[in-house]
Amino acid sequence: MKICFATSECVPFVKTGGLGDVSGALPRFIGGLGHEVKVFLPLYSTIDREDHHLSFDKKLSGLSVELDGRPEEFSVWLGKLPDSDVDTLFIHSHTYFDRPHIYTDDDDEDERYLLFQLAIFRVLEEMKWIPDVIHANDWPTALLPVLLRLRYRLRAFSKTASVLTIHNIGYQGTFDRSTISKINLPGKRTTRSGPFEHYGRFSFLKAGICFADVVSTVSPTYAAEIQTREFGRGLEDAIRTRGDRVQGVLNGIDDSTWNPASDSLIPYPYDAESLNVKSENKRALLERFQLPTDDDLPLIGIISRLTDQKGFNLLEPILESILREGDMRFVVLGSGDEHLQNVFRSAAHEFPDQIGVRIGYDESLSHLIEAGADIFLMPSLYEPCGLNQMYSLNYGTIPVVRRTGGLADTVVDLDEDPANANGFVFDRAEPTELERALHRAISRYDDRFLWRLLQKRGMASDFSWTTSAASYLSLYREAVVASEM
Repeated sequence: MKICFATSECVPFVKTGGLGDVSGALPRFIGGLGHEVKVFLPLYSTIDREDHHLSFDKKLSGLSVELDGRPEEFSVWLGKLPDSDVDTLFIHSHTYFDRPHIYTDDDDEDERYLLFQLAIFRVLEEMKWIPDVIHANDWPTALLPVLLRLRYRLRAFSKTASVLTIHNIGYQGTFDRSTISKINLPGKRTTRSGPFEHYGRFSFLKAGICFADVVSTVSPTYAAEIQTREFGRGLEDAIRTRGDRVQGVLNGIDDSTWNPASDSLIPYPYDAESLNVKSENKRALLERFQLPTDDDLPLIGIISRLTDQKGFNLLEPILESILREGDMRFVVLGSGDEHLQNVFRSAAHEFPDQIGVRIGYDESLSHLIEAGADIFLMPSLYEPCGLNQMYSLNYGTIPVVRRTGGLADTVVDLDEDPANANGFVFDRAEPTELERALHRAISRYDDRFLWRLLQKRGMASDFSWTTSAASYLSLYREAVVASEM
């Protein structure tokens, strides 16, 4: 198959969240299965062209698209996804992408991604490369299925299907209705409850949901959750109307990077048969945070954006009492809400032997936390997929999570299903429930036989992208069939 993969983020070029990880891995694994994939990405000013060996494509110079009644020129730069033959085509516009931030609150934020999506079709036509499937990801590319259906299927793309993946429904690309006129989409579709109307405004994401041949999310549970009022963020009705065209495919992880046996970022590699070596990484991690290393208290790791969505509002009211009990330690790596950052800073100041905190992000430290912690905490209020719980399972670090999204699809609670358990799960988004789950984990920590069993069971799980890529290929084939109906 020929797959056009469109995204606003892609590792290693640019990343703000899980979308970047998926975009850097999925096309590479699909390409590795023998399919032809081309990735399209904006060329932001934050991307170092020399460092990533990008080259200006003279054959695709001088191209333009019509945006809001005027021609807008753009250029195309070429690169490769690392360790692959997957072409990455970067759309550059000095007007729209030479800015200090990837996403902005600027008045022309809609135009930035309108240009990007129009440019994708213009480049595909110029290259005479007609994909079997266009795979759009989140709101910045969600109009590709709309443009395909209403404009380009009457041209060279009559047999091209579309898939839209929702990585986080909280980001919907909502703008004034006038956005529609900027690309000459039929205005009558702005009628109340139509595909282009969303509470009196225009949503890229809603339009894409209505027009994509298949809508997918990044876990089966999240696919069901976003069809409810609690999680749908106002789009639940639009999603429910798509029926069986909505599916969930669990993201994979790059187990060549996140593999404790070959991880070059941890001091002591290990596998399921040498789990005793994990304690050496724990000692190195405690030393890194200047915490005591002379006892065997269980160590809880946190790597996250520090936001309420990640559930840290549940931890805040119980953190002090947990630390005073003194039967566990924490190491925290992350940034986000200033209030939550200060909560952790204050805790580290008051309990310097119990909790270590680093505000920011550090790739090597994140690997060391996964390798050195005994427990990994993800109390998310919602979590479309989540990757760190899968990294943790790979590293024999037992996850404590709330039952939502991809966390529910990957972590099995010890008390509910002892024969298949690999962690600890709580349901209600309440501080007391989180505290109870943590104490359940701590109470089992000293049972070395049981703990080792949970570790080995997690490390035996297959969360590789090879499995997920095969599922996406099935999704692509379903989209092709659906597009012909």
